[in-house]
Amino acid sequence: MLIALTRGVSPRINGCELSFISRQPIDFHRAVRQHRNYQELLKNLGVSVIEIPADNECPDCCFIEDTAIVLDELAIICRPGSTARRREVNGVLPSIRKYRREILTIEEPAALEGGDVLRVDHTLFVGLTQRTNREGIDLLQKYIAPHGYTVKLVEVPGALHLKSVCTAVDEHTILAEPTRVELAAFAEFDVIEVPANEWMAANVLLVNRTVCTHSGFVETNALIEERGYDVRTVDISEFLKAEAGLTCKSLIFSEQI
Repeated sequence: MLIALTRGVSPRINGCELSFISRQPIDFHRAVRQHRNYQELLKNLGVSVIEIPADNECPDCCFIEDTAIVLDELAIICRPGSTARRREVNGVLPSIRKYRREILTIEEPAALEGGDVLRVDHTLFVGLTQRTNREGIDLLQKYIAPHGYTVKLVEVPGALHLKSVCTAVDEHTILAEPTRVELAAFAEFDVIEVPANEWMAANVLLVNRTVCTHSGFVETNALIEERGYDVRTVDISEFLKAEAGLTCKSLIFSEQI
């Protein structure tokens, strides 16, 4: 069974960190409703959803993906490149300990955020960004190599995280906004290019062969559906204002080690 760790929405979400978009007011109560609908979507896809309470001192706490990388064999606890977000990690760690015996930690001066890590089978594509540095990428490679995983570095000049502008819709196909990410590492993949006016649509969540997308990205959703994928939509408009996407709001992994 797949487990999805999620975290409640902080009432301070309007104080979230932004890097590549302008600040807009976020309707907290609407965000809470959208978060519940997101959780329901995961449940409908056969995922067991667990919610960790929000940390009201952490505006970005619902974006739990950045705190850890959970593989079948081990978990890596991240050290966010954003100093303000490092407090979030301790609130997530006890839940991860319930599911993984081997837990390793990214240590200073390394920085690594889960939004920069795109897993496709046993390859982890890792974005070099404002939030993830080379030391973090090197340490991740050291931790996962004994388990048969490899790391490929990806330059991301135009987005907060790699997965902000590049995610997978299957083992051979990625969805990407090519002006914001260097795609050389994906030379062997089929690339579906999202329209520039929907650049945040490149963040989709693949769950049990279903591609979950934001309902408002009409052009991109049509492109994916034309390829024959099973597409399920959910409205996350308030979270887009926080520079977040579908993957940001959960940590999804197999319950069995």
